[in-house]
Amino acid sequence: MNPVAPVMPSSLDIPLHDIKPLVEVPDHSLLLLSGLLVLAVVLIGSGIYLAWRYLLQRKKVDIRLQTYKALKSISFEDPKKAAYAITRHGSLFSKEGGRYKEAYVELNRRLAPYKYRKEVTAIDEETIAYFRIFVEMIDA
Repeated sequence: MNPVAPVMPSSLDIPLHDIKPLVEVPDHSLLLLSGLLVLAVVLIGSGIYLAWRYLLQRKKVDIRLQTYKALKSISFEDPKKAAYAITRHGSLFSKEGGRYKEAYVELNRRLAPYKYRKEVTAIDEETIAYFRIFVEMIDA
């Protein structure tokens, strides 16, 4: 005897009551990825641009050069102001020591009669010449 296999109903014949049909879900992942990439490029570009502008605008101030220019531009019309200005600006170079300190001490000694008094006379030519030597010494 030949047994016959029972006939099974096909899956199309069974009614489905609890399962809902397939629904298409919209996929926006590519749009989100491209938006994030554009945002990242804009942020990185902005950061590079701001850093570049900052580095271009930032300038180191050379105090020694500014003080040297201030010393060169001192006018001897008002001897009291000139004496105080020479003392103030020259002190920066005296801190470097060596020959600057010795020259500054001597110049400050020569300028003492023109400071601390109510009325002073014009600065003598010898002190002005010593001041010019001090400025040339700094320039060298």
